Amino acid sequence: MEEKILPTHIIAAAGVVRNDQNELLLVNTPRHGWVFPGGIVEVGENVIDGVKREVMEETGIAVEVGDLFCVSSNTQKYPGYNGVKEVPTKLMLDFICKAKAGTPRPSEENTESAYFPVEQASVLIQDPVIRERFQAYLDYTGRPIYLEYVRKPSYQLKFKRLL
Repeated sequence: MEEKILPTHIIAAAGVVRNDQNELLLVNTPRHGWVFPGGIVEVGENVIDGVKREVMEETGIAVEVGDLFCVSSNTQKYPGYNGVKEVPTKLMLDFICKAKAGTPRPSEENTESAYFPVEQASVLIQDPVIRERFQAYLDYTGRPIYLEYVRKPSYQLKFKRLL
């Protein structure tokens, strides 16, 4: 009998976090510049808890996780970094979050975290993948959007539709 190998996907989650002044929480990362906080969901962790943990780890802000506004897939695998041999395809789930407590602070993964008005956040976010996902947040009307993209050799949006 032929051995079957299951596909490997990274599941990641992020939050667009709003405070009581309707400002958005961003982190400044070495690889992508200003982005909304998020990261890989850990083994045995549910996605909602993953969003809460990632935002707390990266910013010091406790959040309430709300609507899912974007599902995106990086359908390309590529050589790894930081000791990882290969980065597999990735599924990213983006949520609208409300800040509950805490003061923004940097972390091991970013040099700065701060709240910005929406208009300023729109200018600060330069990474094309994050800009596309942020636009999905700005356009959200109750139905999440699905995005498929690749990053290499350059960013290419391959597919986009409402779910």
